[in-house]
Amino acid sequence: MDASELHPILQFLQDRVPFDSLDEVTLSQCCKSLTIGYYGKAAGFVPLAPDNPQLYIVRSGAFEVRDKEGELLDRLGEGDYFGFPSLLSGEHANTQVAILEDSLVYHLPPEMFDLLRQKSRQFDRFFNRAFAKRLRHQGRFKAKDLTTTSRITSLMSQTPLTIDMKATVAEASRLMRGARVSSVLVIDNHKLVGILTDRDLRNRVLAENLDGNLPVHQAMTSTPVVIESNALVFEAMLLMSAHNIHHLPVIEDGKAKGIVTSTDILRGQSSQPLLLIGEIERQKDIASLIQVSKQIPLLLQNLISADARAEEIGRVLTSVTDALTRRLIVLNQQILGEAPMAFCWLAFGSQGRQDQAACSDQDNGLLLAHEPDEAAAGYFEALSRAVCKGLDECGYIYCPGDIMAQNPKWRMSLEKWQSVFDKWVNTPEPKALMHASIFFDMRSVYGPQSLFDGLQDSVLSKTKGNDIFLAGLTGNSLTSAPPLGFFRKFVLERDGSEVKGIDLKHKGNALINDIARVYALSAGIKEVNTAKRIRVLMEQNIINRKDALNLADAHEFIAHMRLSNQGYQYTHSLPITNYLMPKSVSSLVRHQLRDAFKVVHDGQVGLKLKMMRSY
Repeated sequence: MDASELHPILQFLQDRVPFDSLDEVTLSQCCKSLTIGYYGKAAGFVPLAPDNPQLYIVRSGAFEVRDKEGELLDRLGEGDYFGFPSLLSGEHANTQVAILEDSLVYHLPPEMFDLLRQKSRQFDRFFNRAFAKRLRHQGRFKAKDLTTTSRITSLMSQTPLTIDMKATVAEASRLMRGARVSSVLVIDNHKLVGILTDRDLRNRVLAENLDGNLPVHQAMTSTPVVIESNALVFEAMLLMSAHNIHHLPVIEDGKAKGIVTSTDILRGQSSQPLLLIGEIERQKDIASLIQVSKQIPLLLQNLISADARAEEIGRVLTSVTDALTRRLIVLNQQILGEAPMAFCWLAFGSQGRQDQAACSDQDNGLLLAHEPDEAAAGYFEALSRAVCKGLDECGYIYCPGDIMAQNPKWRMSLEKWQSVFDKWVNTPEPKALMHASIFFDMRSVYGPQSLFDGLQDSVLSKTKGNDIFLAGLTGNSLTSAPPLGFFRKFVLERDGSEVKGIDLKHKGNALINDIARVYALSAGIKEVNTAKRIRVLMEQNIINRKDALNLADAHEFIAHMRLSNQGYQYTHSLPITNYLMPKSVSSLVRHQLRDAFKVVHDGQVGLKLKMMRSY
């Protein structure tokens, strides 16, 4: 290799850790020993020869490192390394390296690798730490039984005991005794219609002095509380706690897939989020509740460290916020007395969508069963002010736009809320369309569901198929675009002389939220969580399967990057923001971000074509 070939390699390595720790002579010697390899994407995987271990230095391109079971261990781009575990351990590679795009790689022979370790302590320490990190990372993926991040399928009984609804309770009892279980699922025409438990047999058969010939359907709990098979164990625990039940059927497409019991969950690890929620519900005064809320940032960091999906982190954090809100309402009612009428505490925005992250502010309102008199109005003003103040002291800052229940503008009767939404829908002025991005993602956190349904059903009946409103809403959502300029370069946000970076929230996830919201309102879909909205839109063929999956993947990836970045900011005592500097991530991640933003752009184009074709 002559000097002209050596120079670009030397330039490349001298800026890379740990090669930057080598003296000029050693680095030059190292460069001369390198060979260059080309790996085409079509080949699929890098052929890691067991008798020829070497250090692979990625010059350009992208790779994924996976274990033998196919679990992702690492993603690699320009300036990253692989192959070092075999060089350090002397064992054959137990991983596969997938080629994601055409790539150039420098090969460093094992003799030179050993020499560099001897000559530079920093070089040796870097790869030993990288090896230890890989082992920890690999172990983390193999130990994914964390209750916060595991699926209900990891604990449930895969072959649930079932019985026909026309069978007798005596037959059911014998079946349960034989299987040594405390419940049986009741089936009619392959569909789950009920559950019969030991408690049902005691309370509805023995206590009533009925005999064993009683049909199962007369003793069972009909339309039982169920959970979908893709739900988290954490969500199952919340359901069982809320309904005071110990058996939870797991369904898929309406059919019984399994059952999970409180015993199953006790066998698993205890859940930090559930423990925190339990602690919140046990607090007897507001001061102690504020103290408990200080654990929430640490919970977020633990979830990020556990590599949980962004969608799951959002649901877990929002469940904690919901519990905190409900407890504040209960504690303040103990001070103020019983409410003069039924009411719902409404959550809007990120809490409504269940996708909260760090630095969430308040967006809430109060829905009253009917128009309050002077005394009732005074009660609800005092209650809402106290709850909003408590949320602020717990870390959920006051909404800068004053969209809070303590603002009388957002504390109304059902009739008035319906009137406000009617006005927004029927006269979609700019301010009304701006409100749509917050108020149309709403959920009841406290109060009778029937009262909330009365409002939501009324709203959806007005938005469904309303071309003028939907066109206006679409136009408003297109005023912002993903941060890609010419040649797909990132457009960075600036504040005077300061470069803030890529706004992952407002120029990424918020735009996907907008797309999903418009489609959902056009079809009268009740779901408000963005990921769930996209799934329903795909199931109803409102968005084709390919586009829906791309949109869901982009939403998850951008949200994951936002959370990972906030995790880094937190651990390095930096201000928590939604901004990411592209230079802080690998070339592979930058490539994936560009792809995700391209999906957002395409989603906006598709939305415009569908909703604004007449305008």
